[in-house]
Amino acid sequence: MKEVAIGIDIGGTYSKLGIVDRDGNCLTESSISTRDHKEFDNFLESIFKEIEHIKSPLKDLIDVKGIGIGAPNANYFSGNIEDAPNLNWKGVVPIVKKFKKHYNLPTYLTNDANAAAIGEKIYGAAKDFDDFIVITLGTGLGSGFYANGSLIYGFNGFAGELGHIIVERKGRMGTAGLRGTLESYVSATGMKRTIFQLMADSLEESPLREIPYIHMTSKKIYEAAMKGDKLALEAFELTGRYLGEALAIAVSHTNPKAIFLFGGLAKAGDLIINPTRKYMEKNLLEIYKNKVDILLSGLSDTNAAVLGSSALVWSEGN
Repeated sequence: MKEVAIGIDIGGTYSKLGIVDRDGNCLTESSISTRDHKEFDNFLESIFKEIEHIKSPLKDLIDVKGIGIGAPNANYFSGNIEDAPNLNWKGVVPIVKKFKKHYNLPTYLTNDANAAAIGEKIYGAAKDFDDFIVITLGTGLGSGFYANGSLIYGFNGFAGELGHIIVERKGRMGTAGLRGTLESYVSATGMKRTIFQLMADSLEESPLREIPYIHMTSKKIYEAAMKGDKLALEAFELTGRYLGEALAIAVSHTNPKAIFLFGGLAKAGDLIINPTRKYMEKNLLEIYKNKVDILLSGLSDTNAAVLGSSALVWSEGN
């Protein structure tokens, strides 16, 4: 029988789940709505039902070794989701305890960015790295830090929140209630805010001016930049500047060999990598210069969240 892990990624809108083998092959996957489940127990009922649904065709072929769960505000040590601002269930949610009560399997929890870092180590481009950082660039900005071959969790499980460092004192309001955070400038949402600020401060013509705020996306900014749109190119330059300067600080903390970019915004490739590398190098101490690679994630974008969550099981030695 093939040894597999169940990976679950809990997002604010949808939760994805899949069955993954040790080589990172996703044998089957599915998703359910997170937002539609106002009560946590109702969500659990639906997720358990969906797990059984995707397991059923494979039940005689697989040996499930454990369950890995990635979620916002997830605490690896306690097994709880704690005060997640983008989930319906407020306060402390004992998700690992509930899963273990239903399934007699090793069950592990971490936040979604840490899961991405573990996935990069187990399945992706960081297999041969002991010291690296993964930056997830989606609606927000997440980060996971590996040092000396281990993920850094910190004292109470919440180390490595690079997205919430302050990069502009009295700057934009961030989702966590802090002003001027990196996430509010470097993310799909942050870039959307940047392009509208640039359009307000410039008379430069751009087809992006025809797009209302609610319909603006980082993909549309990318498409405009690829056509040479000056405002779109400036938006990538500014985004790369903020990210590069923040990464220079992170490099001095953990001295990584590589930094991996993952997520929708990372799909812009050189448009985001080149300015990020330029401003990072500009702000590094001499001992770090030209020694840190900025690379794209090696995880498949189609099921990366499930891969990252499932990798928790193998990283725990199962």
